[in-house]
Amino acid sequence: MEKLQKLLDSIEYIESNLDKNLEIEEIAKVACMSKFHFQRMFSMLTGYTVSEYIRNRRITVAAQELVHSKAKVIDVALKYGYESPEAFTKAFRKIHGVSPSAAKKNSQSLKAYPKLSFQIQLKGDVEMDYKIVEKEAFTVIGKSIRTTTIGGENHRQIAAFWDESNKNGFTAELAKSCGPLGLIGICLDFDKKLENFSYLIGAEKTMEQFPHDWEERTIPAATWAVFPVHGAMPHAMPKVWNRIFSEWFPATGYEHSGGPDMEVYVSEDDPSSDDYYSEIWVPIKTKE
Repeated sequence: MEKLQKLLDSIEYIESNLDKNLEIEEIAKVACMSKFHFQRMFSMLTGYTVSEYIRNRRITVAAQELVHSKAKVIDVALKYGYESPEAFTKAFRKIHGVSPSAAKKNSQSLKAYPKLSFQIQLKGDVEMDYKIVEKEAFTVIGKSIRTTTIGGENHRQIAAFWDESNKNGFTAELAKSCGPLGLIGICLDFDKKLENFSYLIGAEKTMEQFPHDWEERTIPAATWAVFPVHGAMPHAMPKVWNRIFSEWFPATGYEHSGGPDMEVYVSEDDPSSDDYYSEIWVPIKTKE
């Protein structure tokens, strides 16, 4: 449970430094993880990005300070890292629905985002099958969208992207020339500052000529942890993702390498079937 304690230590570090400049790289060091792995694990376990959590906690603590002290709005704004009262007011209103000045007069409508407290239960009563695969670099073709992890918007946008691609015939056309992996959903080009990434619906490249509105990408060589997924889409996939980050990573000596993640749809059966088979491929490395 050492890794769990390190995660809890990182939460305490955030809490103790809400009024200071918080760098995600420093928070990750407290958790003894790489920056990329910490961000992915944090998001999977909590439903928030690290930056999103920090913003929400700062606004919560700032609201309490405004209500229960004589502090001026400008002083509280500067204390919690806002460059101006206007920027603070905008962020404050977005969360609480009222201005900081109005909150000082009436605090009944304020929202609160409490400090995180979580447990990772390594029960071991349900086995988690996986295999380690070494794969050389390969090329994929397909179409992609840019999506954000803020507020879990990526889940909604990716589901809509698949739905649209199925309806307009793109996935059917792509499936005609799939490689051994079948259709693949690939998360790549993560931008840690903007908290967004690209999601590509694609397949291994098996032909030289393809439609002009498709794109070609190279997936680098990697060591992959491959997890079987049994069950209807889209519900079965998130459950396994959650177990990977809440159980598998904490119980092993691996961490995410920072490369693309892949959801591999090998089966040609009905994706809505309870017997549908797919896989999650996660690029890994041993902890440094």
